[in-house]
Amino acid sequence: MATVLIVDDESSMRELLAAELCEHGWTTRSAGDADEAMAALRDAQVDIVLTDLRMPGRSGNELCREIVRVRPDVPVVVMSGFGSIDAAVEAIRFGAYDFLTKPFEHDALELLLQRALHHRRVSDELRTLRRVCGNAAGFAGMVGTSTAMQRMYDLVDRFSASEASVLLVGESGTGKELAARALHRCSPRADGPFVAVNCAAVPEQLLESELFGHAKGAFTDARQERTGLLRQAHRGTLFLDEIGDMSRAVQPKLLRALEERRVRPVGSDREIAIDVRVIAATNQDMLDAVRRGDFRSDLYYRLAVATIAVPALRDRGDDVLLLAAHFCETFAAGRDAVGLSPPVESALRRHRWPGNVRELRNAIEYALALCGGAELQLHHLPSHFQQAAASTEDAVDEADDGLASGFLPLGEVERRHILRVVEASAGNKSRAAKILGIDRKTLYARLLRYGVADDEH
Repeated sequence: MATVLIVDDESSMRELLAAELCEHGWTTRSAGDADEAMAALRDAQVDIVLTDLRMPGRSGNELCREIVRVRPDVPVVVMSGFGSIDAAVEAIRFGAYDFLTKPFEHDALELLLQRALHHRRVSDELRTLRRVCGNAAGFAGMVGTSTAMQRMYDLVDRFSASEASVLLVGESGTGKELAARALHRCSPRADGPFVAVNCAAVPEQLLESELFGHAKGAFTDARQERTGLLRQAHRGTLFLDEIGDMSRAVQPKLLRALEERRVRPVGSDREIAIDVRVIAATNQDMLDAVRRGDFRSDLYYRLAVATIAVPALRDRGDDVLLLAAHFCETFAAGRDAVGLSPPVESALRRHRWPGNVRELRNAIEYALALCGGAELQLHHLPSHFQQAAASTEDAVDEADDGLASGFLPLGEVERRHILRVVEASAGNKSRAAKILGIDRKTLYARLLRYGVADDEH
């Protein structure tokens, strides 16, 4: 017996709908507003939500957005006595499964609820199949079995079936683009294009043209028409990496394009319809950016319908060894299998990984270039791993002799301090350099020496 949660501020309508649905074999629950509805979703099994559009407090669309955020597996049907194409489109944008105009025949409601229930059951079966058939050590191209990653896999799995925009948050190097690709690969848009752009890597004056395209002759170097990434991602997914670095001038134009699902190329007087799902990513505190006025609140809430945290490598336990083995296999193509020696495993476990998975990938690639045998040894890793291991051994020896002093070589003190500052700055090299009192190039040279510099710099 499937359960329908009926949400309407008019008790007579709730009672009428409940009586009709129960007569046809449905189980029902009722709520008079959005708050009661969310409480019911928390406390009981609900298969479908049927909500009125206009209610005191939060509207049906706002309730729909909240359900998509916390329970994306539950389809929402929005009903309204003020039916129009605009109202229906707006409801779908908020994540509704469908829209129903009052008054309606019960047969039409019954058919719609049956379709919604079928959609939910098919989605549940697909999620189960993906888990059964997927890689036991990961999910949809991502590697890791830690509790933190399992939580993330579950959210990616649930939100992949939704059309809602998703904001991925996490430190630099954690693999946010991999999570975005997983969301796309497991979604109904999987056969469409996945188009990625790093908002921090494109100069401000070029980003608008990059996103929206431009007409021939729109500016001096516009010798031919450019399609633009939003149109290239039509019927697929657009991934906006480092969205927090998008200029204030471009933000309202992006918001308008997402709200109206139309783009106007630079220098053109015509608008073009688009069908795009947007996934954004950032290593910044976006709510803080909103409070500072660096990022528009309306665009933030449009992008962050759902938020997924991508965990730092230091919070993933022995995933570091799984990933190291994965990178050994990736970079040792054409060679015999290369394993990890116990000292290497110990060093990888102890390291704090301020550069996250990107730092680990670089370290393993470096080590494999030096390794000629069947196992990675400690001396194959970048020098700071060896220094850290030596420091640990010295500390143990001194403790055994009763002479432990706790002193470290000056170079190791500098290395640890620099990496801690970079970690505390969430990977923001400019901020870290300012705190350290050195220029950005000097900081990058140090990180390169430590084996933790990324490709973006």
